[in-house]
Amino acid sequence: MQALILTAYGKTGALALAEVARPVAAPGEILVQVHAAGLNPVDNAIVRGEFKPLLKFELPAVMGSDLAGVVVEVGAGVTRFKVGDAVFASVFDTGRGALAEFAAVPEHAAAHKPANLDFVQAASIPMVGLTAWQSFHEHALVKPGQQVFIPAGSGGIGSFAIQLAKQMGARVATTTSTANVALVRSLGADEVIDYKQQDFTQVLSDYDVVLGTVKGDGLAQALGIVRPGSKVVSLIGPPTAEFARQRGMNVVFRCVMGLLSRKIRGLAGQRGAAYSFMFVRPDGAQLAAIGQLLETGAIRPVIDQVYPFAQAREALAYLDQGRARGKVVVRTAPAP
Repeated sequence: MQALILTAYGKTGALALAEVARPVAAPGEILVQVHAAGLNPVDNAIVRGEFKPLLKFELPAVMGSDLAGVVVEVGAGVTRFKVGDAVFASVFDTGRGALAEFAAVPEHAAAHKPANLDFVQAASIPMVGLTAWQSFHEHALVKPGQQVFIPAGSGGIGSFAIQLAKQMGARVATTTSTANVALVRSLGADEVIDYKQQDFTQVLSDYDVVLGTVKGDGLAQALGIVRPGSKVVSLIGPPTAEFARQRGMNVVFRCVMGLLSRKIRGLAGQRGAAYSFMFVRPDGAQLAAIGQLLETGAIRPVIDQVYPFAQAREALAYLDQGRARGKVVVRTAPAP
């Protein structure tokens, strides 16, 4: 079968479409014919080698984390799916890849595809949906009436997180460029800061939750708008010693990550805020709950570009520019 393979870190030329053996469904797995694969910024970070210490990822490896497709084989012990079921899933950090014609998916990572979404729309959801869900339900414990700041609201994670926070009863503020103000308002953002015109730290105050989605100084700046008792959840780091402990890393890694996060934890502490690093995990039950929100229309996919499988490398390069409005998806099979 065809798959997008990474053979070496830090080299764009090490990404190529290649023929690899078709996987089989091991016990507890389903084999999915992939119809579409959603791309995420972490995919490019993996190519650059930024996640080498953190991921179960051995080269050469099939790229991609998010997929939607049809079950063609079920392994022993599988009870939730049968051949012919349309599913969507994240295989992030499982040692498997989504940018391929077929993918073996752990049963626990998959959910039935929402009936009202096509495969491209469904493939755009898993990582951003699970990231937002776990950030708000497990880390920040968002409550109705709280104020939540989600920067970069027109991006893949931002466009989903705004909608989920609103469904949880929060008041949401975001930043975006002038061209995307209307988009983020349509997603439910209550306070929209055009970063080309305003500094969000001069406009916002007393926020309960900050979702860290932007590299650079943005996270430290966002600490200026939080109130005592707030939660700051970062998706881009730095990781903490607690994260290293949860991952089963040795004491050296725990110390290193404690040092890496010491400054931001100290700044958060000065504001009476709690800082945590969020590393998404596949979870089919959570994905099913997200699917229900999608089926009712409470949340909608936001897709910027759809590329054919032959242009998967170009799709990753486009995503890496950081200008996508919503998600970038690769169609790996012809539209039905």
